[in-house]
Amino acid sequence: MVVAYLRVSTNKQHLMNQKEEIRKFAQKRQLTIDEWYYDIVSGKINSNDRQLGNLLEILQEGDCLIVTEVSRLSRTLIDIMNIINTCIQRKIILHCTKEGYTFENNINSKILGFAFGLVAEIERNLISIRTKEALAVRKAEGKTLGRPPGSSPQLQILLKHKEQVIRSLEQKVSYRQIAETYNVSIGTMNRFIKRYKEGKIKHNNE
Repeated sequence: MVVAYLRVSTNKQHLMNQKEEIRKFAQKRQLTIDEWYYDIVSGKINSNDRQLGNLLEILQEGDCLIVTEVSRLSRTLIDIMNIINTCIQRKIILHCTKEGYTFENNINSKILGFAFGLVAEIERNLISIRTKEALAVRKAEGKTLGRPPGSSPQLQILLKHKEQVIRSLEQKVSYRQIAETYNVSIGTMNRFIKRYKEGKIKHNNE
């Protein structure tokens, strides 16, 4: 299966240029695009909370994923590295048309992946240092640390419709089907289920 993934940050941006570039790339490589996936969301949003997260769960060994640029996958190097590693380990071929990168299960891809990983590790350490410094400043100022539980926008959608979601769960509706009904990622659905099983989410009449 050959799948194309396109992403823009806002409705004001257009997907057509990405689509045309991928179409030309596929034609040149004699590839037929089986499915097109679209996200209109910031690349800073974790891939698990985008269509990309669902796509990576569906793809299997030997499948092909095409994007115009590495930055279409994410705006954070760490997330990009995780996606690349996932593709390499699961033998999913990843093409980035503008940069000319092809990641697959071979030594060249693994070397390139290692280089990305080294830079990602450096960035991770810098983020950790900056975060610790910022938290120390906030703590010294007496401010409450951390985000309130359940404040994720997608999780709030499920919480808003929790009665219907719980009823669907009790009726053995699949997690993926429920997630698609409320247009949330499977990762968000799993977080809702985890909290429900822990008793942190209950029916209104309980």
